[in-house]
Amino acid sequence: MAAVQGVRDFLEVLERNGQLLRIAEEVSLEPDIGAAGRAISQLGETMPALSFEKIKGYNNARIVTNIHGSWPNHALIMGMPKDSDTRAQFFEFVRRYQQYPGKVERVKDAPWMENVIEKDVNLFDILPLFRLNRGDGGFYIDKSCIISRDPDDFENDNVQNVGLYRLEVKGPNRIGIQPIPEHDIAIHLAHAEERGEDLPIYITLGASPLMEIVASMPILYNQSEYEMLSVLQGEPAKIVRMPSGHDVPWGAEYVLEGRILSRVREAEGPFGEFTGHYSGARSMPVVEIDKVYHRTAPIFEPLYLGQPWTEIDYMMAINTGAPLYVQMKEAFPEIVAVNAMYTHGLVVIISTKRRMGGFARTVGMRCMTTPHGLGYAKIVIMVDETIDPFDLKQVMWALSTKVNPAGDLIVLPHMSILPLDPGAMPEGMTHKLIIDATTPVPPDNRGNYGQPLDSPGGTAEWRQKLSKMLAESVS
Repeated sequence: MAAVQGVRDFLEVLERNGQLLRIAEEVSLEPDIGAAGRAISQLGETMPALSFEKIKGYNNARIVTNIHGSWPNHALIMGMPKDSDTRAQFFEFVRRYQQYPGKVERVKDAPWMENVIEKDVNLFDILPLFRLNRGDGGFYIDKSCIISRDPDDFENDNVQNVGLYRLEVKGPNRIGIQPIPEHDIAIHLAHAEERGEDLPIYITLGASPLMEIVASMPILYNQSEYEMLSVLQGEPAKIVRMPSGHDVPWGAEYVLEGRILSRVREAEGPFGEFTGHYSGARSMPVVEIDKVYHRTAPIFEPLYLGQPWTEIDYMMAINTGAPLYVQMKEAFPEIVAVNAMYTHGLVVIISTKRRMGGFARTVGMRCMTTPHGLGYAKIVIMVDETIDPFDLKQVMWALSTKVNPAGDLIVLPHMSILPLDPGAMPEGMTHKLIIDATTPVPPDNRGNYGQPLDSPGGTAEWRQKLSKMLAESVS
């Protein structure tokens, strides 16, 4: 089966698998879209995407949300059976990730070239904009893939960046953008401003769901998102080389061409963030949009985010843990699995074997020095290799029985953290914590763990037998 190239292709996949709910009744942009996005996330971990077919005041607008908002949807994005559990999805993601780099396919034409607006660009006319949460400071585009190149290394495709950053529409062709220091685009912008130049960018909406996962993924600065997409989807990513030299996803619904203005800053925010808090207003760079391309009858795809869990927590879960796993395992092959699903990796759970006493906390410190851990990984919980970090019941057992607060809580003061962390003080700085919930090994002889309790003989056989009986009873 060919790889999904854009959001409308994936809607067909969702519908075939019973993971798309079409809403035919007329809805208002506010508060209905945001309210529905919040509500669907409260109904469980298997919820469908939502397609709003009739928007009050817009004849041709179609809005879809919650594309990434469940484990079945995430499995389908990966081309896996929709009942694949989280652990299986994680290790399949890692397996494909480790095949990097892939090859890309450059093409000349794309569906989003059907309509072009070059004069009097007015985003309020082009896009069905609305506030996701009632305290948002404006209308946000929060699920776009933004393409930029490093002006100091422009021809290097590996450092071309495709990232997911929030955008506040501030005027007909004026947008605020938040490139925090940990983001690759912030490096590109710094290099452009050192030259006194604007930074050309392309903003795409409605790219493939897997492209959006890659764009929000903490891969290395010199790794290409398009080559990563190719290995994750199992075939070359289809992209369009623009006259400017930038590559744009073939399957997008909208493409906005513009520039981040050099050394211009304006107030941006507040915005209801993935931390479950409003982020406040900050002085941020400004984008001017010069041209807009879009498909005929384009699909607009917002992302609801708020107090976890919401769609963003599924989208930025496995794609956060997998790079951490691969990057850390190069130094410490004893690592078994990494769960960084909680609030985009502000909490990370790592299972590992131990070489010697104190080894687990060294692994925890390595997590904090990865590209993602630098701005996240505020609390790292270390557990034994026998503990499944994706099973919170097992993790809580390890915390309950393996931790002695007198020696197993390692506080690292005044570490960097992303500015959006509401607990930071001052903004962008925090103490970080490693919790060593592993079993002590020599020369660490603390505790009285004795012989660990195992399962009775025949447990595995009975598990299979009972699972079969239960399945037959339901059918």
